[in-house]
Amino acid sequence: MPRPKEPAVRRKRAGRFAQLARRFAGNKPAVAGGILLFVILVVTMGAPLFAPYTPEQINIADRLSGPTPAHWLGTDALGRDTLSRLLFGGQISLAASALSVAIATLIGLPLGILAGYVGRGPDWLLNRASDILMTFPALVLTIAIIAVVGPGLTTAMISLGIVYSARLFRVIRSATLVVRQEVYIEASISIGTANHTILWRRILPNVLPTLLIQVSFLLASALLAEVTISLLGLGALPPTASWGSMLGQAFAEIRGTPSLAVFPGIAIALATLSFNLVGDGLRDSFGRATRKAEG
Repeated sequence: MPRPKEPAVRRKRAGRFAQLARRFAGNKPAVAGGILLFVILVVTMGAPLFAPYTPEQINIADRLSGPTPAHWLGTDALGRDTLSRLLFGGQISLAASALSVAIATLIGLPLGILAGYVGRGPDWLLNRASDILMTFPALVLTIAIIAVVGPGLTTAMISLGIVYSARLFRVIRSATLVVRQEVYIEASISIGTANHTILWRRILPNVLPTLLIQVSFLLASALLAEVTISLLGLGALPPTASWGSMLGQAFAEIRGTPSLAVFPGIAIALATLSFNLVGDGLRDSFGRATRKAEG
């Protein structure tokens, strides 16, 4: 018995995905950003394997030492190994950024699709709520929430995720409105296709490219926000290491030991650059595919 042919829709999606992958692979800055991000994730998530010391290990006798064979990046004011704290701190900072973006996605994605597809009352109500959240700068509103709830990295990132959800909601809603006007959506509605099927199988796959692009840029913004919040003493609390808390502690010794601020600053810059390069690559790849399809 002959094997049934793959449905045309699946073949089309697979071909489109392969085309997008080729476009992304042809973007050298995006590939470089992806490789850099991969390296950062490997060394930070594998911190227990790569770090020569535990991040809280104190050795006052070696405090504020420069790079040595025992401490490749030197030590801080308590004699803690800077390299070890940098690796474990990156783990904390990147995980915190991912947490805030995950919360923003869990809130903004379904509400954005709902508002764009249903319209009318839910759309008006959700838009007004997002207007209120977007009236204030994200960082200022996050700090205000922390002032009420209390300091702590988890609290800060949850607050930031709620604030970012308004931005993501607006983008997903706009993408859904565009997809909602497509002929195949109108055809699905006219033949009585269930709403949940339309949302899950028709609209969601078509807004995912927009979501991926926004997530990559939001991760960069969330990382910088985490650094700022921890720098102010409202995020990661001692003795927990994060890139932001390391910068905050380095300011007290900036004149005598500037390397304490240089190394976490470089790590933050590289991580932010990698997120932005990947986001630019995704935007260019999906954008060219969309323009070609529309043309």
